[in-house]
Amino acid sequence: MDLEIYDKTNNGVSDKDTSLVQDVLEYAGKYLDLKENTEMSVTFVNNDKIKDINKEYRGVDRATDVISFAIEDGDDDFPLIMNDEMANEIPENIGDIFVSIDKVAEQAEFLNHSYERELGFLVVHGFLHLNGYDHMEPEDEAVMFPLQRKIMDSYGLKR
Repeated sequence: MDLEIYDKTNNGVSDKDTSLVQDVLEYAGKYLDLKENTEMSVTFVNNDKIKDINKEYRGVDRATDVISFAIEDGDDDFPLIMNDEMANEIPENIGDIFVSIDKVAEQAEFLNHSYERELGFLVVHGFLHLNGYDHMEPEDEAVMFPLQRKIMDSYGLKR
C-alpha cells in the first residue's frame, strides 16, 4: 500500500505510532485483498482541527475521533481499452483519514485499553469506511463491526 502519513498536531506523533498505523493498514489492506498499489493518507490532528473539519464537512460542531473522506470516482474521464493486467497496475487512491490524537488518548483511558489499541481501532474503522463499509443502518453495522473486530483481533490488537 502506498500510504502517506502527515502529522498536523502541535506535539508531534511518535515514530512508534506512525509505524503502528503503517503496519495495521498494510495488514488490513491484505485482509481485504486490495491491490498493492492502493493509495491513501492518514493525517494526525488535534481536537481543535478535527472539530473544524467535522463542522465544515459534516455540520457537527464538536470534536470527533476519526473522519474518512473516500474518493468515489466511479466516473471514467476518458475510456481506456486495456487488459486486466494493465488495469491492475494503475494505482487506486481510496481517500484520506483524519485521526484526532487527543481523542485516541481520551478514549483509550475511558475504555480502559491501550493507546495503541485505540489508535489501531480508529484507523481500521476509517479504512473500512474508505473501502465502502458503513454502520448507519443495522444491516451495514452487522457486516462492518464484525469485520473490524476480525481484522483487529487477527492483527493482535484485541480488547
